[in-house]
Amino acid sequence: MIDERELIRQPIVQESVQHNARTVSNIRALTASLFGVAAGTLGLESFPGFIFYFLGTAVVSLLIYALKAESKPEAYFYNPLGDLWAGDMFGGLMSFVLTWTLFYGLCKA
Repeated sequence: MIDERELIRQPIVQESVQHNARTVSNIRALTASLFGVAAGTLGLESFPGFIFYFLGTAVVSLLIYALKAESKPEAYFYNPLGDLWAGDMFGGLMSFVLTWTLFYGLCKA
């Protein structure tokens, strides 16, 4: 937990935290759709498709951690574990399934 002295040295600006969360959410939504296109085009079915999504989401989280958060997520997120690593993991699942089934149907038809 963050104590009072830490908040005085590094204050948390709510607008910045909201902007960062919105940016991560937009990146995840876009990549979920792109992963769905890739999974459908590759013809993945059932569990391999979902594993593809979760591995892709983990890679995206790693890239956000390395490139956007500059390996210091605590400086950009109030709760780095929840906001960066686990946040919106299931939020993009519906767009993934939608584009996955669409492109699977287009490629197999």
